[in-house]
Amino acid sequence: MQIWAGLGNPGQQYAMHRHNVGFMVADLVADMHRFSPPKKQFQGWVQEGRIGPEKIILLKPATFMNESGRSVGDAMRFYKLTPQDVTVFHDELDLVPMKVKVKRGGGNAGHNGLRSTDAHIGNDFRRVRIGIGHPGHKDKVHGYVLGNYAKSEMDALTDMLAAIGAEAEWLAKNDDARFMNEVALRLAA
Repeated sequence: MQIWAGLGNPGQQYAMHRHNVGFMVADLVADMHRFSPPKKQFQGWVQEGRIGPEKIILLKPATFMNESGRSVGDAMRFYKLTPQDVTVFHDELDLVPMKVKVKRGGGNAGHNGLRSTDAHIGNDFRRVRIGIGHPGHKDKVHGYVLGNYAKSEMDALTDMLAAIGAEAEWLAKNDDARFMNEVALRLAA
């Protein structure tokens, strides 16, 4: 069993923010792989399903980004899992828009959702880093991250989310390199 947590902020006003791309991934994976309807649990919304033979618990913390680790930690302890069983999908300023990279462990690069998750479960979890690019100056970061994707980015965003959903089987199998490669090939086509 694995927990896949998509990070974001609850509420319609945040739905299309760059900071909410983790929620977007969770929603798409749930739809594409026919997960159960969402239920309120672990201070968030939970959907259960299978990708290949693997049981996946999809989690969208409802605690707002800065406290998302509370929700992830509650779910991990309930299922008696370890940080190695947890995957977090999040926005990443240090990657070009729509680039997808996977890594295990590491720092939080100022990302409050990662900082909270680190504080609640340690940092040995898998991160699916979804590039949103950098606005160019640190004073612009807050407004950029909490801003909506531009209309001109919608097709690329849709393609990237679809690629993640279509290749999720490789993540479920813990084949991170193959997942990244297959997503990149889909996006290059």
